Amino acid sequence: MKRSLTTAALAAGFILSSQAMASPMLWQNNSLTYLYGKNFAVDSAGGKEGDIQQTITFEHASGWTWGDMFLFVDNKWYNGISGSDGHTYYGEFSPRLSLGKISGTDLSFGPIKDVLIAATYERGEGRNRNYLLGPAVDLAIPGFDRFSLNTYYRKPDGITGKPSGQWQITPTWAMTFPVGKSDILFDGYIDWVVNDKKNGNTELKKNFHFNPQVKYDLGKALDYTPGKLYVGIEYDYWSNKYGIEDTDAFNTDNNVTNFIVKAHF
Repeated sequence: MKRSLTTAALAAGFILSSQAMASPMLWQNNSLTYLYGKNFAVDSAGGKEGDIQQTITFEHASGWTWGDMFLFVDNKWYNGISGSDGHTYYGEFSPRLSLGKISGTDLSFGPIKDVLIAATYERGEGRNRNYLLGPAVDLAIPGFDRFSLNTYYRKPDGITGKPSGQWQITPTWAMTFPVGKSDILFDGYIDWVVNDKKNGNTELKKNFHFNPQVKYDLGKALDYTPGKLYVGIEYDYWSNKYGIEDTDAFNTDNNVTNFIVKAHF
């Protein structure tokens, strides 16, 4: 827990300190989210302890003269389990280089707004580390506030013995719908790992992770600053979670709805 909170603090410190210098940052958005859900596949403990999971997530998104960046750190607690077994962390750091911005050339054509090189570093406890790299495009699609399509080659940390060579397609999106005096924000992502990969006795299966959020702008409804306080739900569907094959003996298909509260600052 201390290590994950330290990571979040260092990330936040770097982000805030960059404002004090003449930096290439164009904009930024930071947030804290609380999530509550239960009956998670793989992570729960046989329908007894640990079925209820609470998560606090720090997120940062920013635009730069060279591209954009997104990072998050999850701190997760499992109800009914004490000590280190009842807590874990996970985070991702995802910078993208804009070929249009770097070259000073307008690369837009048709629905494509920009062409990018996307990278992601995934980090969990132990040796749970993965490196992702590949091409990406930003798209202009009617009705969407934003839509990006990233394609990655996945390479796990070599010490784990997990195989490299899986390909992942990751669309991300956001849409806003006016509702009465406020708005509903529908955003999220899909991580679709399209192929199996094996290294000796270690195998990673193809998997599909669908993670949308539907949030109501409570702050705007209460006549406060719009876009600062949301409440809603997050749906988390993940087939073959963590690349573990789903079987009759061991369910690895995650199907969970979380209650969420999200504050931007």
